[in-house]
Amino acid sequence: MSVILIIEDNERNLKLVRDLLQVKGYATLEAVTGEEGVRLAIEHKPDLVLMDIQLPGISGIDALRILRANPDTAAIPVIAVTASVMQQDRKMITEAGFDAYVGKPISMKEFLDAVKNALEGRKS
Repeated sequence: MSVILIIEDNERNLKLVRDLLQVKGYATLEAVTGEEGVRLAIEHKPDLVLMDIQLPGISGIDALRILRANPDTAAIPVIAVTASVMQQDRKMITEAGFDAYVGKPISMKEFLDAVKNALEGRKS
């Protein structure tokens, strides 16, 4: 069973993502700050990280940089899940090194496809 770490500070978004993933048979870990997310990723080495960009404390982009710099977490796929959908935001997120991008409000199909693709990419 794949383990997915959700880093999201909005309770409603966190619940939606967690429920969607658990219904599909994934195990989930949850963090509400970038710092907590980094700690959990290092501790548990999940198969995938779903990262909000606007977080209390360090941003999702800063948290991604920390994960990429650590040899234990560098290869974990990270999907940005964010309401930042302007063209320059997408460019910044892509250039930061996220493996994929899912905009909010979440489209269930797009979201689940992105999760599946990221996990399959990791296995190959």
